[in-house]
Amino acid sequence: MESILKEVGAGVLDLSFPDVIMFIVGGVLIFLAIRFRYEPMLLLPIGFGAILVNIPFSSALSVEGSDGFLKILYNAGITTELFPVLIFIAVGAMIDFKPLLQNPFMLFFGAAAQFGIFFTMLFALSTGQFDLKEAASIGIIGAADGPTSIFVASKFATNYLGPISVAAYSYMSLVPLIQPPFIKLLTTKKERMMRMKYTTTKIPKIIEILFPIIITLVAGILAPMGVALIGALMFGNLLRVCGVLDRLAKAAENELANLITLLLGITIGSTMTAEAFLDWRTLMIMGMGLVAFIFDTVGGVLFAKLLNLFLPQDRKVNPMIGAAGISAFPMSGRVVQRMAKKEDPTNFILMQAMSANVAGQLGSVVAGAMVLALVPVIMMA
Repeated sequence: MESILKEVGAGVLDLSFPDVIMFIVGGVLIFLAIRFRYEPMLLLPIGFGAILVNIPFSSALSVEGSDGFLKILYNAGITTELFPVLIFIAVGAMIDFKPLLQNPFMLFFGAAAQFGIFFTMLFALSTGQFDLKEAASIGIIGAADGPTSIFVASKFATNYLGPISVAAYSYMSLVPLIQPPFIKLLTTKKERMMRMKYTTTKIPKIIEILFPIIITLVAGILAPMGVALIGALMFGNLLRVCGVLDRLAKAAENELANLITLLLGITIGSTMTAEAFLDWRTLMIMGMGLVAFIFDTVGGVLFAKLLNLFLPQDRKVNPMIGAAGISAFPMSGRVVQRMAKKEDPTNFILMQAMSANVAGQLGSVVAGAMVLALVPVIMMA
């Protein structure tokens, strides 16, 4: 009985101030998820996982010398990269690439809006506090794509997986607050009121089917390290467009997405121990993640303005479209349309914005694949 009482009281006796701080951090994430609906499907499980993992002698981590359920989930889903890959299958099943196929020109904006990744990567490296792999993992927060950030960090910077994941998903949810001030700063009222013609060309079914296959082949050959990412995304999309696997496509879009998101969130939360998270480098990562999102927006808008210098008058683009080239789908596209409508209630550029947004989803995965392929080569040189 005495030993049992000691065990029961051990948690209270071993509770430290950093543990309490992490309880508060977890509570804040849960509050943001419930009160403001900031990425609730992920921030709530992440916040609760952070609480579980910081309870002294938590059985969620270990039970009588064996791994607890959180440790098992981490080893099975994060270390093996299984959870991010499965999430990409679900995301692929959700995405409709037809707007992009109708406006292939928008691919350029999906590429330009990845500028923040490489700017932040170089900035993180220049601080001298992170090696190249860690800097690349921090930069990829700018992909505005949680699964890509997790996938890269699980390979290059497992020690910073928690803060990188929290930064990626937090800033994705804050896109409606982050983007508008910088879009306004870089554009004039006249530019924000610009109208655009939308192409309504019907896309043949064969093109929809060939698109994910060709993208997988091209991207996979260029960056084999990213085949898991791009292949999973395109496989999910192939399920959607093939026309003969509707049940599987809906299962990937709903049941698979919900289950893996739940497991992924609480598992990421399990990496947020006080020892790993309460470090001044964590604050640097959070700050540089914000920088990455800002420079994605800046890069996209400035690229659109640069293109307009060379485009004929009837083909010029609304520069705000460039900001929609990040991967935060569909939030960024909606932000751009809302800003356009505020300037002119009769101006509808939602379809062009969504085309750029879908291109950004594709661009972020390709950028992640390129980082995975190039960083090891650079380190060997």
